[in-house]
This record gives sequence, C-alpha cells and structure tokens, in this order.
Amino acid sequence: MNDPLLPRHLETELKDALASARVVNIIGPRQVGKTTLVRDLMTIGKFITLDDPGILAALDADPKGQLDALIAEVQAGPLIIDEAQRSTNLALALKRTVDENRKMGQFVLTGSSNIFTSSHVADSLAGRVQTMTMLPMSVAETKRMGPARILDWASADGGPDPTELPKAEVVSRAQYIELILAGGFPEIRSLGDHRRRRRYRDYVDSVVERDVASILKIRKSDAMRRMIEQLAVRVGNELNVDDLGGKIGIQRNTTETYLDILTKLSLLKRLPAWTSGENGRDIRQPKIHLVDTGLVAALRSMSTETFNIDANPTALGGLFENFVHNELWKSLPYQKRDWRLYHWRHQRGREIDIVAEADRTLVGFEMKTSTTVDASDFQHLQWFQDEGPGRSWTVIGVVIYMGDRVLSFGRNLFALPLSVFWSFPDFPA
Repeated sequence: MNDPLLPRHLETELKDALASARVVNIIGPRQVGKTTLVRDLMTIGKFITLDDPGILAALDADPKGQLDALIAEVQAGPLIIDEAQRSTNLALALKRTVDENRKMGQFVLTGSSNIFTSSHVADSLAGRVQTMTMLPMSVAETKRMGPARILDWASADGGPDPTELPKAEVVSRAQYIELILAGGFPEIRSLGDHRRRRRYRDYVDSVVERDVASILKIRKSDAMRRMIEQLAVRVGNELNVDDLGGKIGIQRNTTETYLDILTKLSLLKRLPAWTSGENGRDIRQPKIHLVDTGLVAALRSMSTETFNIDANPTALGGLFENFVHNELWKSLPYQKRDWRLYHWRHQRGREIDIVAEADRTLVGFEMKTSTTVDASDFQHLQWFQDEGPGRSWTVIGVVIYMGDRVLSFGRNLFALPLSVFWSFPDFPA
C-alpha cells in the first residue's frame, strides 16, 4: 500500500504562495510527492511534465513561444510545469513572461533542483518567485495530523506550559523504531524491510544517474554513491571533510563539490554550529543529517533486529537524532516565528544536539533513546541555560525520549515523548 493522496502540509503554503507570487517554485528530492501535490491534490491549472521528451524539445527550441501557447490553453489557475530542471532555457523565458504580466499565481514549477540558480536570473526575479522545499512525509502527515508546533509551544508568551501540549500518542519502543526505519518517502515507507531497503538503494542510483548528472558531469559516479553511503554512517556527527574524502578516495575540492550538490538536491542538511560570539570555546564544525532515516537505515543495512535489547546500544543514537532533526526541519514553515536550526558543542565536551533560534529565544533539544528520563539527562541544557552562552538569552531545554509522558524538570526544562511530533490536531491559525 502507498500513500499517494495523503494530505500534505505544504498544500496550505502552496495556496498562500499562489496569491502572493507570480511563480511558485517547489524543489525537493525525487519521489517525495511533488508531482502528486501539484497534479492530484490541486484541482485547478494545467499540468505538463518535462519528462515528456516532445514537450521538452519544443520548450527548448522556442521557450517563449511555447510558454505563450501553453498559457493560452489554461482555463483557470496556474500552468504547472513538472520536472522544470530538465530545461536549460525555461528560467529566462519565465522571466520575460512574468515581466509582461503582473498576475499572481501564473506558474507552479517542481523539480529536484532550483532552475533559478543564475545570479542574473535570480536577481531579476526577486519578488516574483517564491521557492519552497518539499521533503519526505512527516509522521504527522502519515497519520493525518497537523504540523508539529513544538517551537510555538516552547516560545509562548509566559513560557511553555505542559498542559497546553496535546496528549501524545502512546507508542512502544518497537513502534518508534519501525517509524524511524520506514522513513517518509510515500511509495517506499509502507513496504516490508527487505523490499524497502532494496528500493532505497535503487533510489540512490537514480539520484546519482539523473539528478546529480543534471547538475554536474561526474566522471566516477561510484564515488558519489560511496559518499552517500559514508554520510549515512556519519549522521548526527560533525563533518570532517578531509576524513570523508579520504575514505572515498577523492580530493578535498571534489568532496566539497559533491557535498554542495547533495545539499542543493535537499538530500543533505549541514547543521551549522551555534555560537554566542562571546568567546572562542565553541566548536564551529557543522553536523550532518540526511533527508530521510529510511534511506539511512537502508544504506546501513539496518532492520528491526539491529535494535534488539541485546544489540549495540549506540546503534540507534545517530539515527534517532537524524529523525528528530528531520521532523523539526519539516515543521519550520508552520511555526509563527522564523526559526533556524543549529547544534552546539563546547571544547570541554558539553553539547546540545539541536538548537533552534528565533528572536533572542533558544530551544535546545537533546535526544535519549530510552523510555525513561532523569535529571542527569538535562545537565548540558541546564549548564548552557544558567552558566553557559545561553545565560543572556531566553532558553528552553527539551529532552526528546521514547516514553509516553510529558515531564517537567525545573525552570524551562521538559522531557517530551517523541510522539508529540504527531499529536497536534490542526494547522496554526
């Protein structure tokens, strides 16, 4: 069973964008549901795909003329152009069209990469294009729940109130692990372990052969595959470019180029280090996360047996942290404030897995792959809040764990079950 018509949170954002921008540009990894969103969940507009070689050839031969002809066929709503990155001439033709017509919501584009990468085109289209990123499904989407508004809750006027959180679903450790292993790709997540791992590995091949190749002609595609596999092993860890390149056997500049490509394709997220600017003791290297834990687990040949009670207890740590990061990342467009995500580590070993920042407020997240939590799990958060670089900020500390209760551990320190991410029933006002 797959989930082709499960509602997506981005649908609301898309409708708002159509009222305020001439071009709406939806980018994101392949197979996350971009085509389903614009073709099946939208009920207006004309849909074309540049996967059709005839349409692509016509558009490249006479981009402005072909756009004009297609627009003339639109009865209502936007012209929807799927796989827009396949055309090298589309961006300039779009610019000419929207310069001539100031109407909002003329075009919706989808693609694995952003066609407006030329600085000339991007600058000239400022204010005319709204770009949004579509990611694999959040657990909240798979359960038909609203976006996780945890950051709204944490930064509420008067401070976070545990009674204001919705009641979290009771989920066992085994059920949590299955959600993490399944990932969020609509057509893959519901498959059994073996088929799912095989599909995710095939997915990497298609990314390298189609999406990466459309951005950069790489001589050794196997090096890119090995990089993705190495990144899967390192999720939740700080990035060491020289060590990564050495494992793959490529030079540093090539390593940086490959990392940039995977970032542009929204497959890799480099989580920058947060620093207060007050001293030089903070570690500045970014952490790395891949876009989906199902993909990570498949590349590492992980299954439910990998996380049996008698198995290596550290195996789940990085995967769990990657999962929480991704659920937070997916929730950012739906918060009332504009949040940025970081990590923090001090030279003396203190660290916080994720730090969300907005308007002089910091929400620190630590992860615990256990069904219980105690005061010692807050030692880094409490030091950061009381004595560390967060002492001049408003700081809320949160430990995400595999239990089922919301617990308070002192001033602005809370333990939240992982299932709180899919417990909010509706969209923010």
